Amino acid sequence: MADIVTIRAEARDRAGKGAARAARRSGRVPGVIYGEKLPPVLITVEPRELQQLLHRKGFFARLLNVEIAGTAYRALPRDVQLNPVTDKPEHIDFMRVGDKTRITVAVPVIFEGQDRSPGIRRGGILNIVRHEIDLVCSADNIPDRIVVEVGELDIGDSVHINKVALPAGTKPTIARDFTIASVAAPTAVREEQAAAAAAAAAAATAAAEAEAAGAVAGAAPGAAPGAAPGAAPGAAPGGAPGAAAGAAKEPAGKGKG
Repeated sequence: MADIVTIRAEARDRAGKGAARAARRSGRVPGVIYGEKLPPVLITVEPRELQQLLHRKGFFARLLNVEIAGTAYRALPRDVQLNPVTDKPEHIDFMRVGDKTRITVAVPVIFEGQDRSPGIRRGGILNIVRHEIDLVCSADNIPDRIVVEVGELDIGDSVHINKVALPAGTKPTIARDFTIASVAAPTAVREEQAAAAAAAAAAATAAAEAEAAGAVAGAAPGAAPGAAPGAAPGAAPGGAPGAAAGAAKEPAGKGKG
């Protein structure tokens, strides 16, 4: 669990958009502390101090002490509204937490052992599927990071959540065994594999076309569909080769007797 950081705040007496705009004009960032079935506390914070915390990794998984005139409120950052043009914070929400409060937090993932991974050493690329993992834990037991070991991964291997040792008392919000990261083949290898697959498909198509062309060439020109190879034109399917021609050449004879 990371150390609890203190952020100084001042109380404000009015809510609403007008009061929030007034706080911004005075150079402060308006905010609120809510939760634990207690009345909300309206506050303002110093923007530079807030921005320094925002730039730290795992800000929304970091437990803070919001201090107002000597009174500290233990809280968790829940939402920050940013200006769409300047990207500066314009409002912040803190959720008050108690000793036994169970919360969901997005914990950053740290990958170790990349220098030992046989797949990465052969030119593979670590494909990170999840940079953060949502965990359910108590407010007193928020991990500052999740360490994922990738030192044994080869090209094509992946690591799933069930193979990761999570801090005691925590569990993922997703029940299935989801993928966290994998080692993908380098670009050159992928291009070679794609070219080989395309060549194999072209060869299979050419072979099928050649086989079809040979079957058509073996039939006599004009033979009825389904006639045996070599049958005369117009011969019935399955008739003996030359049968029609012989019947035509036989002279008409007189009957005996």
